Amino acid sequence: MNNDTTGLLQIACPHCHAINRVPGARLGQAPACGRCHRPLFTATPLALNSAAFEAHASRSQIPLLVDFWAGWCGPCRQMAPEFTKAAAQLEPRMRLGKVDTEAEPAIASRFGIRSIPTMVLIQGGHEIARQSGAMPASSIVQWASAQLRG
Repeated sequence: MNNDTTGLLQIACPHCHAINRVPGARLGQAPACGRCHRPLFTATPLALNSAAFEAHASRSQIPLLVDFWAGWCGPCRQMAPEFTKAAAQLEPRMRLGKVDTEAEPAIASRFGIRSIPTMVLIQGGHEIARQSGAMPASSIVQWASAQLRG
């Protein structure tokens, strides 16, 4: 991520997926999308299909933490509310998204997802870290934050 908080960052809108230029210093000031005028940060994970995934993983300049999950997976259902709690703590430093591996098998295959739930941290379109298994919100926040510091 661009650590210069005065520079412009490209941020994908969670609603219309348009790319917005936002001064880094304004990330915490509830910026709105220039196209749809809705908030750029919602403190909730996004459900990502292939088009939305590309906008947030490759074109946005903030890291994307993705939870790969499936509806039939008990640990995935257990972790879902924890991932939502983590989103409230991690935004706007990073965007959180969810990929249903049943609905989007191509994305899961692209990242070699073999077990779920698996979280993958993506920056600039590239995986920088991954963690498998259900975790509480505090551990998700701690793990994701440590990956950005390291």
